[in-house]
Amino acid sequence: QVQLVESGGGLVQAGDSLRLSCAASGRTFSSYAVGWFRQAPGKEREFVASINCRSGSTYYAASVKGRFTISRDNAKNMVYLQMNSLKPEDTAAYYCAAEETDNSDYVGTKRWYEYDYWGRGTQVTVSS
Repeated sequence: QVQLVESGGGLVQAGDSLRLSCAASGRTFSSYAVGWFRQAPGKEREFVASINCRSGSTYYAASVKGRFTISRDNAKNMVYLQMNSLKPEDTAAYYCAAEETDNSDYVGTKRWYEYDYWGRGTQVTVSS
């Protein structure tokens, strides 16, 4: 079992940066792929980025590639999402999710239903 807690959300202006954190407890993150997803009101859950916590390999949605960076610190059992050049369309609740894997080549998936554990989310609001 893994418990996930997101933090770092807030209200910012377009062009600003935020760093979201996902803290895990229960098991070490090094055996997981961790993804960030977001969901705006009235919209479907959307994949943002994922990382294999053993290898550090990453995968990004086209909409955030070049602006967002996902990283991990296995010693602290943390995964981060650095978000730069934020846009109003990035406004959403952001969730981290974990999927157990022993495959270092597996960078995670955009299919939200593949993930086993979810946090409760943190709100990001970007004003224009």
